[in-house]
Amino acid sequence: MADDTDDAQKTEEPTAKKLEDAFKKGQVPKSQEVSHWFMTIGITLVVMIFIAGLGNGLTYDLLKFVEQPHAIATDRFHLGQIFGDLGWAVIFVVAPALGTLMIAGLLGNLVQHRPVFSAERIKPKLEKLSLLKGTKRLFSLKSIVEFLKGLFKITLVGSIAILFVLPSMDQLPVVVSYDVSQVLELIQDQALLLLAGVVAVMSIIAGLDFMYQRYNHNKELRMSKQEIKDEFKQTEGDPMIRARLRALRAERSRQRMMQSVPEADVVITNPTHFAVALQYKPDEERAPVVVAKGMDNIAAKIRELANENDIPIVENPPLARALHKACDLDDEIPYEHFKAVAEIIGYVMRLNKKKQTN
Repeated sequence: MADDTDDAQKTEEPTAKKLEDAFKKGQVPKSQEVSHWFMTIGITLVVMIFIAGLGNGLTYDLLKFVEQPHAIATDRFHLGQIFGDLGWAVIFVVAPALGTLMIAGLLGNLVQHRPVFSAERIKPKLEKLSLLKGTKRLFSLKSIVEFLKGLFKITLVGSIAILFVLPSMDQLPVVVSYDVSQVLELIQDQALLLLAGVVAVMSIIAGLDFMYQRYNHNKELRMSKQEIKDEFKQTEGDPMIRARLRALRAERSRQRMMQSVPEADVVITNPTHFAVALQYKPDEERAPVVVAKGMDNIAAKIRELANENDIPIVENPPLARALHKACDLDDEIPYEHFKAVAEIIGYVMRLNKKKQTN
């Protein structure tokens, strides 16, 4: 009953941290049908490409055992050579086929999720020995869905096999007169026909199951509102994460500040260690406002932007240090600095008027 109540409270989608923690434990959405689909594609490629090679390559090596057994030398040296050549012929045919199936198996997993290596899934857990929990898992909705899906798939694929193979049954009486290459060609044609139907059906099944597994994975990882709050508190309480957040906020603030430098009327400098950019709009503000300030590297960047945008730079070390210490961004300058700043603003206005006259 308590589990049902907890599940009912889990109405929120899992957070990125919850999904990442589940991934580290090896809990990823995985559809077996997608893996089966890739393996079916791999088998189809094997049938298309390698059965012909099996007929052309191995037939020649095997026919001499049937047609001319008396011509085969039976001493140890010649038998070793014969079986060695036959072994290499088998390897050249079988190895590419096995390689194709291995690649198909890997792709069946890689297209669904990132590579994951976790020992969590294979750790021995005492709760797995519980008869009650085992019975509950056996008759859970997930187990029932998997059973019905498997039953449906077997029925459907079997029906397709019957539909595709039955029309070819009338060829069986004449197959005995075929040579090996003709038999292999017939097997290839029938197998490809059957596999084409299976691939078509498996494509639909795999697509639906892929979406269902992802939905079910997210549903199992759903969180309650309280869990989200607790995770947020835990995350915010982590010193490394707090430091990272502070650094991100500082970087964003610095970027916004630098964007305001081209709008400044004057930059007051130390001249190298401090820089304060001021903007003055007589119709809107009673005093100049600090739109950017900084020390050392940031001060150098402010001066660089000022030069690029033809903003006047005035060297006044005492005033630059005082404004940097007393003002935050978007603050009006303090009353005690009105006179000094007014002289600089007046000088800048006269300078701008002179430029306009020229």
